[in-house]
Amino acid sequence: MVRQFEQLYTHMLPAIDSKKNEFHLYGYPTVTNEAIWTYCVQKKWRKKDILAMRMHEMAHDILHVSSAEFMTFTQIEEQRSSDWFSAINSEELQILLAPVQSKVVIQK
Repeated sequence: MVRQFEQLYTHMLPAIDSKKNEFHLYGYPTVTNEAIWTYCVQKKWRKKDILAMRMHEMAHDILHVSSAEFMTFTQIEEQRSSDWFSAINSEELQILLAPVQSKVVIQK
């Protein structure tokens, strides 16, 4: 099945490359062919039998991806996959998450 996906990717490469160039023109220079393909497989076609789709349907879907929906998908995926506390060690995390101890000052 992986081989069939690779063949589909190769067949769809002209459409994917065209969409990538369009995104670059709109000011998104970091968009890659692989990212567009991943978006289509995971979002656009997640409920479809990709291997049964016709080539013209796939090309149509790729060429009609809007920059807004693509960027929303990539931002959500980045938030899901990122480890927000990877830059701090466990000791720092414990200090950060420890309950605040308030000081009570009694005036006489």
